[in-house]
Amino acid sequence: MKTTMVIPSYWGRKKTEGWKETDTVYDHPTPLDEKGTLGRALKSLSTLKNKDFNLVILGVSTAPDIQEDVELKISSIVQEVSTEVRTFFFSYSQLSKIHQYLANHNLDKFSPLLQLNGYSNIRNLCLFSAHLLGSEAAVLIDDDEIFEDPMFLEKALEFIGQNFQGDKVLVVAGYYINPDNDFLLNKETTPWMTYWNKIDCMNRTFKEIIGKSPRLKETPFAFGGNLVVHRELFTHVPFDPYITRGEDIDFLINARMFGYKFFLDNQLSIKHKPPPKTHPQWRKLREDIYRFVFEKRKLESQKPTPNMTRITAEDLGYYPGEFLKDDLEDRIFRSNLMLAMDYLAQGDKKGASECINNIYLANTKASTMANPFQGLLQLQKVWKGLMEYFSSEKVCQEVCGLLNFTYE
Repeated sequence: MKTTMVIPSYWGRKKTEGWKETDTVYDHPTPLDEKGTLGRALKSLSTLKNKDFNLVILGVSTAPDIQEDVELKISSIVQEVSTEVRTFFFSYSQLSKIHQYLANHNLDKFSPLLQLNGYSNIRNLCLFSAHLLGSEAAVLIDDDEIFEDPMFLEKALEFIGQNFQGDKVLVVAGYYINPDNDFLLNKETTPWMTYWNKIDCMNRTFKEIIGKSPRLKETPFAFGGNLVVHRELFTHVPFDPYITRGEDIDFLINARMFGYKFFLDNQLSIKHKPPPKTHPQWRKLREDIYRFVFEKRKLESQKPTPNMTRITAEDLGYYPGEFLKDDLEDRIFRSNLMLAMDYLAQGDKKGASECINNIYLANTKASTMANPFQGLLQLQKVWKGLMEYFSSEKVCQEVCGLLNFTYE
């Protein structure tokens, strides 16, 4: 099976410059003056027994004014590490050439779907890259991970495209092994989390899905950094750019709405060793609020539609299901008040103020899209058109030539 592995790598300003309000928020972009984790991930590819796949590195910047520096930084790392794998680098220069190609062929309507900004857009470029290279399977990995299982790729592809209990398997999620060698989250819970029991809900779900047999089973969650998607699915269903994060689980919801089953393989693991997150707790909570409010509205705005499956919060288990129910607004209100009290106790007035702002944003900015379900239907229609256009071998060869990519 022709396969493309795609690894996005996120980079920000030099540590001495810090983060600016206009910069895109990612979990832990590497400062340009630091080493980062990409080289480590690339070196770990030597562990894999099967190296017969394409590897695409996506270069992502937190701000437009450092894009050129980010391209130079990542390309230098890619050149330094010998991976024994066909490797391609894709960043803003390459994206510009694709946009120009689309403009030259009066296909500007597709350009908004191909962007290097925001998690969902970047995941869509992962899928597009695999499709451009003529692959049947896209393997999505993150650059803060390490391959330890020599048979990872064999396991990743074992079920893809095969029939399983009467269904064709078109997507398989793996899972993360944390630095403590466990798949459960070993994080301290504090009183403000009483109504935001995300860690508990995640661990309950992980125990049920990862920790129990059978090996392959349907799952309510997925990790975007360990995901295998077949062409029959990724040419039909995109990640939704309107969600700011949690794009992996949102993609699962999208796929299930379009009638596809989502599976997890409890033998498909990868070591996850991310650097520490630098954003304050109120901002992390804000990002969660945005994602859950959007997904809840997507569920609520469903209408009976031919060939679509209605999905409810109850269909999504403890996680993310518990955060998509009618009490979400109350959870947001109580949790932010409790976190604000913690900040005040520490003398942090700004942190407390931002918590109160979270409550306001949950009812305003976090829910600006009137009908996320209808938006998904419109998005999917354009995405399908894009994928159909690039199903032409002639088109793919021409575009790969523009990018200096080898099309085999």
